[in-house]
Amino acid sequence: MDTMALVSVAAAVSRSRSQLFPRLLLFRKRIVSGVQPTGAIHLGNYLGAIKTWIELQNSYDTLFFIVDLHAITLPYDTQQLSKATRNTAAIYLACGVDTSKASVFVQSHVRAHVELMWLLSSATPIGWLNRMIQFKEKSRKAGDENVGVALLTYPVLMASDILLYQSDLVPVGEDQKQHLELTRELAERVNYLYGGRKWKKLGGRGGAIFKVPEPLIPPAGARVMSLTDGLSKMSKSAPSDQSRINLLDPKDVIANKIKRCKTDSFSGMEFDSPERPECNNLLSIYQLISGKTKEEVAQECQDMNWGTFKTLLTDALVDHLHPIQVRHEEIISDPAYLDGVLGEGATKAAAIADATLSNVYQAMGFLYR
Repeated sequence: MDTMALVSVAAAVSRSRSQLFPRLLLFRKRIVSGVQPTGAIHLGNYLGAIKTWIELQNSYDTLFFIVDLHAITLPYDTQQLSKATRNTAAIYLACGVDTSKASVFVQSHVRAHVELMWLLSSATPIGWLNRMIQFKEKSRKAGDENVGVALLTYPVLMASDILLYQSDLVPVGEDQKQHLELTRELAERVNYLYGGRKWKKLGGRGGAIFKVPEPLIPPAGARVMSLTDGLSKMSKSAPSDQSRINLLDPKDVIANKIKRCKTDSFSGMEFDSPERPECNNLLSIYQLISGKTKEEVAQECQDMNWGTFKTLLTDALVDHLHPIQVRHEEIISDPAYLDGVLGEGATKAAAIADATLSNVYQAMGFLYR
């Protein structure tokens, strides 16, 4: 074959690949996830969610949003909500969420979330909501007089967040599995009540209205525990800031928190001992921050005392978080850039959400506008 023929073949292959690649993107499975802008984003949010997103965005169609509507289910500071929302968005980007691969937006900027929640509420049995563990726990702590209806119904909003985008997979920690199960049940219920032939008779395409999403639980880091209690999850709502490493904590604060964190009297370091929850938690954090395997960390740390290990962990945390903190400061100092990112993300998300919402209105028999 002569040179010109080879060039022609190469060009044809290149054209076929360029035509095929966009089609392959269309068939990527979709993932949606988000974090509330309440309190400081901490290591548990990062290792349990955001860090995982960075890997997922390379293989999936991803939408990551700041769930500000969920932030008002309990009493909150109205003066801080907007600032915290922007700060959370900046942390997403600083951690490595790539806007060329993922849509980043604010939940309340896509109004379809609230509209779909109302429609889904009409199909949600009250008994399903009464059994939700987090509602029972939070309402017991807050007291009936301080609990709004939103605390009971926010799992329906969470279902709306997921179903709006015809999500295939949802990254969840162990504590969110019950909410995702409700979402799956609700999707199946609405599909049964309004989908299939019933929808087709109303002029729709028929079939399922919603995809029924599957859980995606990371193999490690899905549940980072408190620094003061190895049996409790690291949480924004814990009264003591000493219980968590915040992503924007300065070097000296990180060092102080690790120095003072709860340990035990056993010698050496080991994973998975039921008698040593704090040891397992701190080793797991080091493993995830360092990027080493569990076996490598176990071998490296097995003969260390607590003082040596705490120094090692502190240095690893500071080194890992420093570039995130620097990038965050750059982003938060450029509000026009951040607003542009959020505006573009909301536009992309709304295009998907509005199509779903239109189908639901049609299937439920509303007058077409």
